[in-house]
Amino acid sequence: MSNFQLLEDQGLIILYDQVQIPQISADWFSLNYWEANQAVLGGAPGRGTSLFIETPAGEAVWRHYHRGGIPGRFIKDSYFWQGLEKTRAWQEFKLTARLLTKGLPVPLPLAASIKRQGLFYSADLITLRIPNALPLMDFLTTNNQPELNLLLEKVGQTMAEFHAAGLNHVDLNPRNILVDSKLSKVWLIDFDRCQLTKPNTKLAASNIKRLTRAFNKINPSQVNVWLKSFMAGYAS
Repeated sequence: MSNFQLLEDQGLIILYDQVQIPQISADWFSLNYWEANQAVLGGAPGRGTSLFIETPAGEAVWRHYHRGGIPGRFIKDSYFWQGLEKTRAWQEFKLTARLLTKGLPVPLPLAASIKRQGLFYSADLITLRIPNALPLMDFLTTNNQPELNLLLEKVGQTMAEFHAAGLNHVDLNPRNILVDSKLSKVWLIDFDRCQLTKPNTKLAASNIKRLTRAFNKINPSQVNVWLKSFMAGYAS
């Protein structure tokens, strides 16, 4: 992580990869800046605000941290300040970088920013966009069951690699699993609140239960079929 640099600009604390981004400023976390440069490429579904932007480092995903669940109804995007190292963006940036150094398929973290306001802070994260990749969600409606079975086996194999490395992905769902257009490679994204520890079978099982619940919300009649293929790959 020696390539990471710290910068304070216009009230933001920014952590960034100086190899990928030799120069950066607070403008990188301003929607007006990207719009003025005609660099907003679109949006990504999910909680909060995620935009695809064209940066000097390549196409990237810019995500602003938003609260979910009941707290999110009252406090949109503020978190209690407990120190820079405990902020959501800092932890996710560094965890993603650690997974990358282990050779696991994750996006390259480019920059994270923190804006502190008294006892609270808001945060943003920018990662390099994975080219030609779509969420697993988009493939679950296919009528080609044999192809989907093979894909889910690949997803299971990939998840087993992450669990073997000790990842606890607390929000494993079909939107946080990306697949390339050839169905040959799988990535994981969105590591907010996730942890990297020693391999833990209980935590791994909880991740799979989370994925199963997500499958059930999409198509209850297919859950057992999808899970069977996933587990076949996971155990291989």
